[in-house]
Amino acid sequence: MSKMVARTGMLTLTVLALAGCGSSSTSSNTASTATTTSTSAPTSSGAVASVAKLVPAAIKSKGTLNVATEAQYAPNEFIASDGHTIIGMDPDMVKALGEVMGLKVTMINANFEAIIPGIQAGRYDLGASSFTDTKEREKVVDFVDYFSAGISFYAKSSSNPGVNELADLCGKTAAVEKGTVEQEEAEAQSKKCTKEGKSAVTVLSFPGQNAVNLAVSSGRAELGMADSPVVAYQIKQSEGGFKLIGKSYEFAPYGLAIPKTSGMTTPILAALKVLIENGKYMQILTKWGIQAGAISTPTINGATG
Repeated sequence: MSKMVARTGMLTLTVLALAGCGSSSTSSNTASTATTTSTSAPTSSGAVASVAKLVPAAIKSKGTLNVATEAQYAPNEFIASDGHTIIGMDPDMVKALGEVMGLKVTMINANFEAIIPGIQAGRYDLGASSFTDTKEREKVVDFVDYFSAGISFYAKSSSNPGVNELADLCGKTAAVEKGTVEQEEAEAQSKKCTKEGKSAVTVLSFPGQNAVNLAVSSGRAELGMADSPVVAYQIKQSEGGFKLIGKSYEFAPYGLAIPKTSGMTTPILAALKVLIENGKYMQILTKWGIQAGAISTPTINGATG
Protein backbone atom coordinates (compact mmCIF):
# COMPACT_ATOMS: atom_id res chain seq x y z
CA MET A 1 0.00 0.00 0.00
CA SER A 2 0.60 3.54 -0.16
CA LYS A 3 -2.87 3.96 1.61
CA MET A 4 -5.90 6.07 2.75
CA VAL A 5 -9.53 6.43 4.01
CA ALA A 6 -12.18 8.63 5.84
CA ARG A 7 -15.73 9.52 7.27
CA THR A 8 -18.06 11.16 10.07
CA GLY A 9 -21.71 11.14 11.41
CA MET A 10 -22.06 8.37 8.91
CA LEU A 11 -18.34 8.32 9.59
CA THR A 12 -18.93 6.33 12.74
CA LEU A 13 -21.10 3.92 10.83
CA THR A 14 -18.46 3.64 8.14
CA VAL A 15 -15.71 2.85 10.60
CA LEU A 16 -17.89 0.17 12.15
CA ALA A 17 -18.76 -1.23 8.75
CA LEU A 18 -15.13 -1.45 7.77
CA ALA A 19 -13.97 -2.74 11.12
CA GLY A 20 -13.97 -6.44 11.31
CA CYS A 21 -11.76 -3.90 10.19
CA GLY A 22 2.50 2.55 -6.56
CA SER A 23 5.67 -2.99 -19.75
CA SER A 24 4.78 -6.03 -21.10
CA SER A 25 3.28 -6.75 -24.47
CA THR A 26 0.01 -8.61 -24.57
CA SER A 27 0.23 -12.34 -25.06
CA SER A 28 -0.71 -13.81 -28.40
CA ASN A 29 -3.44 -16.36 -28.81
CA THR A 30 -3.02 -19.67 -30.58
CA ALA A 31 -5.50 -19.78 -33.41
CA SER A 32 -8.26 -22.32 -33.07
CA THR A 33 -9.62 -24.51 -35.84
CA ALA A 34 -12.81 -26.48 -36.19
CA THR A 35 -11.10 -29.48 -34.61
CA THR A 36 -8.52 -27.85 -32.30
CA THR A 37 -9.29 -25.84 -29.16
CA SER A 38 -7.13 -22.72 -28.64
CA THR A 39 -4.75 -23.07 -25.68
CA SER A 40 -5.61 -19.50 -24.66
CA ALA A 41 -9.36 -20.03 -24.69
CA PRO A 42 -11.02 -20.43 -21.28
CA THR A 43 -12.34 -23.81 -20.25
CA SER A 44 -15.79 -24.22 -18.73
CA SER A 45 -14.19 -23.53 -15.33
CA GLY A 46 -12.65 -20.27 -16.58
CA ALA A 47 -9.07 -21.56 -16.65
CA VAL A 48 -6.89 -20.72 -19.65
CA ALA A 49 -4.67 -23.70 -20.52
CA SER A 50 -1.73 -21.63 -21.75
CA VAL A 51 -1.67 -19.76 -18.44
CA ALA A 52 -2.52 -22.69 -16.17
CA LYS A 53 0.48 -24.64 -17.47
CA LEU A 54 2.77 -21.87 -16.18
CA VAL A 55 1.69 -22.44 -12.58
CA PRO A 56 4.42 -24.26 -10.59
CA ALA A 57 3.63 -27.85 -9.63
CA ALA A 58 3.67 -27.12 -5.89
CA ILE A 59 0.95 -24.48 -6.25
CA LYS A 60 -0.99 -26.47 -8.80
CA SER A 61 -1.14 -29.53 -6.55
CA LYS A 62 -2.32 -27.40 -3.64
CA GLY A 63 -4.95 -25.86 -5.89
CA THR A 64 -5.43 -22.76 -3.75
CA LEU A 65 -3.70 -19.41 -3.40
CA ASN A 66 -3.61 -18.01 0.14
CA VAL A 67 -3.84 -14.27 -0.37
CA ALA A 68 -3.20 -11.78 2.43
CA THR A 69 -4.87 -8.37 2.57
CA GLU A 70 -5.69 -5.77 5.19
CA ALA A 71 -9.44 -5.49 4.79
CA GLN A 72 -10.11 -1.91 5.82
CA TYR A 73 -9.18 0.03 2.71
CA ALA A 74 -12.39 0.46 0.75
CA PRO A 75 -13.04 0.21 -2.12
CA ASN A 76 -9.87 -1.82 -2.63
CA GLU A 77 -10.38 -4.30 0.22
CA PHE A 78 -12.80 -4.22 3.13
CA ILE A 79 -15.27 -6.25 5.15
CA ALA A 80 -18.80 -6.72 3.82
CA SER A 81 -21.90 -5.97 5.86
CA ASP A 82 -22.02 -9.61 6.99
CA GLY A 83 -19.02 -8.82 9.22
CA HIS A 84 -16.59 -11.37 7.79
CA THR A 85 -16.53 -11.58 3.99
CA ILE A 86 -13.63 -9.71 2.39
CA ILE A 87 -14.77 -7.75 -0.65
CA GLY A 88 -13.42 -5.03 -2.91
CA MET A 89 -11.35 -4.49 -6.03
CA ASP A 90 -8.35 -6.54 -4.91
CA PRO A 91 -10.36 -9.63 -3.86
CA ASP A 92 -12.29 -9.50 -7.13
CA MET A 93 -9.06 -9.12 -9.10
CA VAL A 94 -7.16 -11.98 -7.48
CA LYS A 95 -10.17 -14.30 -7.70
CA ALA A 96 -10.41 -13.54 -11.41
CA LEU A 97 -6.67 -14.16 -11.78
CA GLY A 98 -7.02 -17.42 -9.89
CA GLU A 99 -9.81 -18.52 -12.20
CA VAL A 100 -7.64 -17.94 -15.28
CA MET A 101 -4.81 -19.94 -13.66
CA GLY A 102 -7.16 -22.73 -12.59
CA LEU A 103 -6.73 -21.98 -8.89
CA LYS A 104 -9.06 -21.19 -6.02
CA VAL A 105 -8.35 -18.15 -3.85
CA THR A 106 -8.60 -17.85 -0.08
CA MET A 107 -8.52 -14.27 1.23
CA ILE A 108 -6.84 -13.81 4.62
CA ASN A 109 -7.30 -10.63 6.67
CA ALA A 110 -3.90 -9.56 8.05
CA ASN A 111 -2.17 -6.47 9.42
CA PHE A 112 -0.66 -4.52 6.55
CA GLU A 113 2.78 -4.33 8.14
CA ALA A 114 2.86 -8.11 8.56
CA ILE A 115 1.96 -9.10 5.01
CA ILE A 116 5.33 -8.82 3.28
CA PRO A 117 7.18 -10.50 6.19
CA GLY A 118 4.49 -13.20 6.04
CA ILE A 119 5.12 -13.68 2.33
CA GLN A 120 8.84 -14.00 3.00
CA ALA A 121 8.13 -16.57 5.74
CA GLY A 122 5.94 -18.65 3.43
CA ARG A 123 2.67 -17.98 5.26
CA TYR A 124 1.04 -16.38 2.21
CA ASP A 125 1.27 -17.14 -1.50
CA LEU A 126 0.37 -13.61 -2.49
CA GLY A 127 -0.22 -10.15 -1.02
CA ALA A 128 -3.06 -8.09 -2.51
CA SER A 129 -3.47 -5.03 -0.32
CA SER A 130 -3.01 -1.86 -2.38
CA PHE A 131 0.77 -2.21 -2.20
CA THR A 132 2.63 0.60 -3.87
CA ASP A 133 5.45 -1.04 -5.82
CA THR A 134 8.65 0.55 -4.49
CA LYS A 135 12.30 -0.28 -5.13
CA GLU A 136 12.74 -0.92 -1.41
CA ARG A 137 9.94 -3.50 -1.35
CA GLU A 138 11.24 -5.08 -4.55
CA LYS A 139 14.33 -6.14 -2.60
CA VAL A 140 12.28 -8.77 -0.75
CA VAL A 141 9.27 -9.56 -2.98
CA ASP A 142 8.38 -9.38 -6.65
CA PHE A 143 5.45 -7.33 -7.90
CA VAL A 144 3.10 -7.65 -10.82
CA ASP A 145 1.84 -4.10 -11.31
CA TYR A 146 -1.85 -3.75 -12.12
CA PHE A 147 -3.11 -0.26 -11.19
CA SER A 148 -1.99 3.35 -10.81
CA ALA A 149 -2.71 5.45 -7.70
CA GLY A 150 -1.51 8.67 -6.15
CA ILE A 151 -1.42 10.08 -2.62
CA SER A 152 -4.23 12.36 -1.47
CA PHE A 153 -4.95 14.52 1.57
CA TYR A 154 -8.37 14.63 3.22
CA ALA A 155 -9.90 16.42 6.21
CA LYS A 156 -13.19 17.07 7.96
CA SER A 157 -15.42 19.19 5.76
CA SER A 158 -15.77 21.75 8.54
CA SER A 159 -12.01 22.27 8.84
CA ASN A 160 -9.40 24.18 6.84
CA PRO A 161 -5.91 22.76 7.46
CA GLY A 162 -4.35 24.99 4.83
CA VAL A 163 -2.59 22.13 3.06
CA ASN A 164 -2.32 22.16 -0.70
CA GLU A 165 0.85 20.10 -1.17
CA LEU A 166 3.34 18.06 0.83
CA ALA A 167 5.48 21.08 1.76
CA ASP A 168 2.46 22.61 3.53
CA LEU A 169 2.52 19.90 6.22
CA CYS A 170 5.04 21.80 8.37
CA GLY A 171 3.46 22.41 11.77
CA LYS A 172 0.42 20.25 10.96
CA THR A 173 -0.81 17.01 12.53
CA ALA A 174 -1.26 14.26 9.95
CA ALA A 175 -2.74 10.79 10.47
CA VAL A 176 -1.33 7.88 8.47
CA GLU A 177 -1.28 4.11 8.59
CA LYS A 178 1.86 2.36 9.80
CA GLY A 179 4.10 0.82 7.18
CA THR A 180 2.66 2.85 4.30
CA VAL A 181 4.20 5.17 1.76
CA GLU A 182 2.14 7.94 3.36
CA GLN A 183 3.96 7.43 6.66
CA GLU A 184 7.31 7.60 4.87
CA GLU A 185 6.27 10.77 3.03
CA ALA A 186 5.02 12.56 6.15
CA GLU A 187 8.08 11.64 8.22
CA ALA A 188 10.49 12.65 5.45
CA GLN A 189 8.69 15.97 5.05
CA SER A 190 8.91 16.57 8.80
CA LYS A 191 12.70 16.33 8.59
CA LYS A 192 12.71 18.79 5.70
CA CYS A 193 10.56 21.19 7.73
CA THR A 194 12.93 21.24 10.69
CA LYS A 195 15.95 21.52 8.41
CA GLU A 196 14.39 24.66 6.97
CA GLY A 197 13.76 26.06 10.43
CA LYS A 198 10.03 25.37 10.33
CA SER A 199 7.85 23.42 12.75
CA ALA A 200 7.95 19.63 12.39
CA VAL A 201 5.03 17.57 11.17
CA THR A 202 3.29 15.70 13.97
CA VAL A 203 2.83 12.30 12.38
CA LEU A 204 0.22 10.10 14.05
CA SER A 205 0.63 6.54 12.79
CA PHE A 206 -1.91 3.80 13.43
CA PRO A 207 -1.94 0.05 12.79
CA GLY A 208 -5.14 0.25 10.72
CA GLN A 209 -6.85 2.73 8.43
CA ASN A 210 -10.04 2.84 10.49
CA ALA A 211 -8.05 4.39 13.34
CA VAL A 212 -6.66 6.96 10.90
CA ASN A 213 -10.20 7.89 9.89
CA LEU A 214 -11.23 8.22 13.51
CA ALA A 215 -8.27 10.50 14.26
CA VAL A 216 -9.35 12.80 11.44
CA SER A 217 -13.07 12.72 12.21
CA SER A 218 -12.48 13.36 15.92
CA GLY A 219 -10.16 16.29 15.26
CA ARG A 220 -7.14 14.60 16.83
CA ALA A 221 -5.44 14.96 13.43
CA GLU A 222 -5.90 17.95 11.15
CA LEU A 223 -5.79 15.77 8.08
CA GLY A 224 -5.23 12.25 6.83
CA MET A 225 -3.13 10.89 3.99
CA ALA A 226 -3.99 7.84 1.88
CA ASP A 227 -4.17 6.47 -1.67
CA SER A 228 -6.20 8.53 -4.12
CA PRO A 229 -8.88 5.93 -5.02
CA VAL A 230 -9.46 5.17 -1.35
CA VAL A 231 -9.76 8.82 -0.34
CA ALA A 232 -12.17 9.50 -3.21
CA TYR A 233 -14.35 6.56 -2.20
CA GLN A 234 -14.40 7.46 1.48
CA ILE A 235 -15.28 11.08 0.79
CA LYS A 236 -18.23 9.89 -1.26
CA GLN A 237 -19.31 7.46 1.45
CA SER A 238 -19.02 10.10 4.21
CA GLU A 239 -21.93 12.06 2.69
CA GLY A 240 -20.31 15.41 3.35
CA GLY A 241 -18.28 14.48 6.42
CA PHE A 242 -14.89 14.52 4.69
CA LYS A 243 -13.45 16.58 1.86
CA LEU A 244 -10.47 16.36 -0.46
CA ILE A 245 -7.81 18.98 0.21
CA GLY A 246 -4.83 19.92 -1.90
CA LYS A 247 -3.63 18.05 -4.95
CA SER A 248 -3.08 14.33 -5.35
CA TYR A 249 0.53 13.60 -6.22
CA GLU A 250 3.23 10.98 -6.77
CA PHE A 251 1.20 8.54 -8.85
CA ALA A 252 2.81 5.10 -8.79
CA PRO A 253 1.88 1.50 -9.56
CA TYR A 254 0.08 -0.86 -7.24
CA GLY A 255 1.60 -4.33 -7.32
CA LEU A 256 0.55 -7.80 -6.27
CA ALA A 257 3.31 -8.95 -3.90
CA ILE A 258 4.73 -12.37 -4.75
CA PRO A 259 7.46 -14.51 -3.11
CA LYS A 260 10.62 -14.23 -5.21
CA THR A 261 11.20 -17.98 -5.23
CA SER A 262 7.63 -19.21 -5.78
CA GLY A 263 7.62 -19.12 -9.57
CA MET A 264 4.23 -17.36 -9.54
CA THR A 265 5.27 -14.03 -11.05
CA THR A 266 5.10 -15.23 -14.66
CA PRO A 267 1.68 -16.97 -14.46
CA ILE A 268 0.14 -14.03 -12.58
CA LEU A 269 1.41 -11.59 -15.21
CA ALA A 270 0.06 -13.84 -17.97
CA ALA A 271 -3.31 -14.13 -16.21
CA LEU A 272 -3.52 -10.35 -15.79
CA LYS A 273 -2.92 -9.88 -19.51
CA VAL A 274 -5.83 -12.23 -20.20
CA LEU A 275 -8.12 -10.19 -17.93
CA ILE A 276 -7.12 -6.96 -19.64
CA GLU A 277 -7.65 -8.47 -23.08
CA ASN A 278 -11.05 -10.01 -22.33
CA GLY A 279 -12.41 -6.93 -20.54
CA LYS A 280 -12.80 -8.50 -17.11
CA TYR A 281 -10.09 -6.23 -15.66
CA MET A 282 -11.96 -3.05 -16.59
CA GLN A 283 -15.26 -4.54 -15.43
CA ILE A 284 -13.80 -5.03 -11.96
CA LEU A 285 -12.41 -1.49 -11.75
CA THR A 286 -15.67 -0.02 -13.05
CA LYS A 287 -17.67 -2.00 -10.48
CA TRP A 288 -15.78 -0.18 -7.71
CA GLY A 289 -15.69 3.19 -9.46
CA ILE A 290 -11.90 3.36 -9.80
CA GLN A 291 -11.42 2.81 -13.51
CA ALA A 292 -9.38 6.03 -13.72
CA GLY A 293 -6.45 4.04 -12.33
CA ALA A 294 -6.54 1.40 -15.07
CA ILE A 295 -3.35 0.48 -16.90
CA SER A 296 -2.98 -1.17 -20.30
CA THR A 297 0.49 -2.72 -20.04
CA PRO A 298 1.11 -4.66 -16.80
CA THR A 299 4.72 -4.97 -15.69
CA ILE A 300 6.93 -6.88 -13.29
CA ASN A 301 8.73 -4.74 -10.70
CA GLY A 302 7.91 -1.42 -12.33
CA ALA A 303 8.64 0.75 -9.29
CA THR A 304 9.13 4.43 -10.05
CA GLY A 305 10.74 5.25 -6.72
